Amino acid sequence: MTAPASAASGTPRAVAGPAVILVGPPGAGKSTVGPLLADALGTVFTDTDTLVEERAGKPVGEIFISDGEDAFRALERGAVSSGVASYRGVLALGGGAVMDPATRALLAGQRVVYLETGFTAAAKRVGLDTPRPLLIGNPRGKLKELLAERLPVYAELAWLTVITDDREPRDIADEIAASVAALLAAGEGEGAGSAGQP
Repeated sequence: MTAPASAASGTPRAVAGPAVILVGPPGAGKSTVGPLLADALGTVFTDTDTLVEERAGKPVGEIFISDGEDAFRALERGAVSSGVASYRGVLALGGGAVMDPATRALLAGQRVVYLETGFTAAAKRVGLDTPRPLLIGNPRGKLKELLAERLPVYAELAWLTVITDDREPRDIADEIAASVAALLAAGEGEGAGSAGQP
């Protein structure tokens, strides 16, 4: 685990937002750790892909195929914006959401937790033979490209970085929950999310 930090003060600012925002590449464990973390914090979980699918009325893969990546990214920006503004549970962002400058600005001062994973673990978890919209064609090469492009952004945004390789999801969730509890006990970040409210 990397200790909680932010560029300016070492802690998230006291701003309204989700209890925790999970970021990381495909295969980092956001959709597995997220519900466990929400349970540990006594709140609820959702992810931006679910919010996008609800708005579009179709699965993410179908949006990519029928409408294109630009259409998906526009829907994703809206989902992140509304999630950060009004959702108070644990919110997981799609792996590429952080590449949008407006999204990065929205995440400033939030409890952003980067679930860090290496290429081998990510490849194993996503299954390079399983079709994912951005990995179609040469999944191994494209995953390496995505990781090279995104990992520095995840690290830059993180209040807390947690390594997920070779770890049980429950242990990861418990570690994050303990860090959030310590932050709240110290009186830091009050108002930056409220456990128990969606």
